[in-house]
Amino acid sequence: MQENEEQKQTSFFYKWIKRFGVAGFLFFFIKGLLWLIVPALIAYFAL
Repeated sequence: MQENEEQKQTSFFYKWIKRFGVAGFLFFFIKGLLWLIVPALIAYFAL
């Protein structure tokens, strides 16, 4: 019984950590792409 509760709690935290990991990866991935695209667009339209 106690093992089951510990497993539930662990899986609950694991699920949240996994969500934040995916969200963090997507955030920094998109941010990095914008850091490359925005200056390129500015340079393209400045010519």
